[in-house]
Amino acid sequence: MLSEEKIKLMTSLAMFEKHEGKRIFPVNRYFKGDYIGSKVFQSFFNYTLSFVLCLFLWGLYYMERWLSTMDVTRLTGAGIRIGILYGIGLLVYLSISFLIYRKRYEYAIRGGKVYLSKLKRLDKRYEGNTRPLKRTKGGRTS
Repeated sequence: MLSEEKIKLMTSLAMFEKHEGKRIFPVNRYFKGDYIGSKVFQSFFNYTLSFVLCLFLWGLYYMERWLSTMDVTRLTGAGIRIGILYGIGLLVYLSISFLIYRKRYEYAIRGGKVYLSKLKRLDKRYEGNTRPLKRTKGGRTS
């Protein structure tokens, strides 16, 4: 017999999996430090690649000025300023990435707990309806 409460629980579980499953289930495979560390590591490479591409475009834009006034001391000073800019930007970007991915991990853990509690509640509903099978002589079950 169909139970309205069971159907509501199964529907809410299915909707939870559909909407939140993409954000929650992959995160639950990691420890907190591993998840955050891997994401911050990816952020490091993303920032470095973006910085190098922007630096390349900036260099192409000012190429004529550099070639006309090429001086070793000015190029060294520009290199130091670029390095400092890269370092400061990297620290800011990685700290923001750390905070964001820590928050996402905590959200996923809370969502996983909600999902598991709903599954346990559904499992308890099914426990009351199961009856042990009785065997007869012929091996058939009733």
